[in-house]
Amino acid sequence: MPPIVLAVACLFAITLGYIGMCAASPFGTCRKCNGFGFAVDTDRKGRPKRGKSCRRCKATGKRIRAGRWLFNRAQRIYREGTH
Repeated sequence: MPPIVLAVACLFAITLGYIGMCAASPFGTCRKCNGFGFAVDTDRKGRPKRGKSCRRCKATGKRIRAGRWLFNRAQRIYREGTH
């Protein structure tokens, strides 16, 4: 196989895998708080303590994946356009 065909096949497989992951698990862990839902601070003695709640995920630790967000947006636009 030529290398370009192999590269296209690999990209296609990766895309299908990501689509499957977005369908099976639409929420991923928040990258800012690592899924904790809050920042981990340290006190003056160096021990970890709970910090402020994460504003990005609203203290849930989960965020919607980019592919699922795009899919939801496309569905909403299509639904509003057909009414």
